[in-house]
Amino acid sequence: MRAYPYERVTGVVDLRVKGVELSGPGEVRERLDTSAFSVTDKVVALGGLDRDDWERARLALTVSVPGRATEDDAPWSDVSVVVVLTEGATNTRLTSSLTRESEDGRLWGGRIELWRADHVDRASMTAHVVATVGGVAGRVVASTDKDWVVDVKSDAPLRDRRLDFTEVGFAEGPEWLRPFKDMPWAVDTSGDLPVVRLNADFEGISELVHGEASGPEGLVRELLIAQMCTDVWTAVFHAAVGDLEVEEDGTPLFPLDWRGEVLREMLQDVVPGRPAEDALSEVHRRRVGTAGWTDLQPRIHYAASRRAEVPKALTATVQGLNRLDRGVDA
Repeated sequence: MRAYPYERVTGVVDLRVKGVELSGPGEVRERLDTSAFSVTDKVVALGGLDRDDWERARLALTVSVPGRATEDDAPWSDVSVVVVLTEGATNTRLTSSLTRESEDGRLWGGRIELWRADHVDRASMTAHVVATVGGVAGRVVASTDKDWVVDVKSDAPLRDRRLDFTEVGFAEGPEWLRPFKDMPWAVDTSGDLPVVRLNADFEGISELVHGEASGPEGLVRELLIAQMCTDVWTAVFHAAVGDLEVEEDGTPLFPLDWRGEVLREMLQDVVPGRPAEDALSEVHRRRVGTAGWTDLQPRIHYAASRRAEVPKALTATVQGLNRLDRGVDA
């Protein structure tokens, strides 16, 4: 938990996207329907749109803040609300000051605009309540607990990414895959996003992964996908902690791309009961230290298996096999 040398607002700061407009050549604007964003998952999806020539996206926003933030006897003054959008992959950072929309100061509104050329993947969007505290201007007295995601690639506003599969023959494929020619798949974390490389030379793997069979084949498929997801979560976690930026005092920083998302998601199970920043420091200390890294591996495997829903897949398989034994379709 981060400590602040000044008083802050308690309560929830809620950021909402009310609408999305796209501008293209000639400044022609087009308002998207609500399927382009999810208030529940807090995601805006700008990929896969029918209109592929958009150049700029304008997001209409509202932010509600706790009533205490603007009370007359509050220990701060000059309250304002700003929204910050950042993308680590391109080092892009945008800010927008919102306007007070209610007399009591609880509701603020405005918009933020992003240029498509400045983004390649996912950006995070956060709202901050800023004020003058103790004579110091520009102090953040409250923020949203959960960021919005603005995704310029995805065609659906889903917070969890779906596995990205590509098929390639390992035996004659890229050189780094050739040593794994006997393996059914490998996880590639070298790019902007992790990708599962299916080994096209491995007999039957493609049909099994992409099939929709019921019965025994369906049960095997569910287990296979769960195992594959476990491998992916494990691989991306190790990739994320293996390339952390560290401050001068040794404090590791959360990456701003998918690696940061992975760490925030998994650290709660790898180092349970600790704030994310403390958990990251603990993992980094054990990884670069002389002891403790091996002890952490079962926790990493547990975190990966849990997200891959291995217990659920295994239970479904056991129940399905029992039904098959009784002569009932699985």
